[in-house]
Amino acid sequence: MGDLSKDIKSKFLNAKVKALINIIYTANWINSRQNDYFKTFGISPQQFNILRILRGAGEPIKVQTIKERMIERAPNATRLMDKLYDKALINRLPCPGDRRAVHIEITNKGLNLLKEIDKDHKEDLLKNLTEEEAEKLSELLDKMR
Repeated sequence: MGDLSKDIKSKFLNAKVKALINIIYTANWINSRQNDYFKTFGISPQQFNILRILRGAGEPIKVQTIKERMIERAPNATRLMDKLYDKALINRLPCPGDRRAVHIEITNKGLNLLKEIDKDHKEDLLKNLTEEEAEKLSELLDKMR
C-alpha cells in the first residue's frame, strides 16, 4: 500500500495540505494508468469518455451536450470527436431544425469497441478499498467539491 510521504519524500504542513497533494498525486497516477490502458485500444481516456456518453445517451446528441457531460472538460473535444470519426467510431448527423448544429451518434464499431473494453477491463484501480471505503471516499470527494 502506498504512502504519499515516502513516495514523494516530503513532509506536509498539515493533514489538509497532505490530503490535497495526495488527491493531485493520485489523480495523476490514475491518468497515467488510464492512458496506458486505453492506448492498447487506439483511443485516449477522453475519447473513451465520449464513446461512453454516446452509448449512455442511446440516441444521437449535440456536440455541446457531449461537452457538458464529459468528466474532464476538454477544450479540444471537437478534435477528439474528429479522431473518433476518422476511426469510424462515431457518425455526424445534421441536426433537425438547426442547420448550424450537428448530432453525434456512436457507430456499431464504436459499440463493439466499448464491449471489448468492458470485457477486457481487468485492472481495478480501487482494488485495495472495500465497498464501504469506496462509498466513504466518494462522499468525501463530493463534500470537498
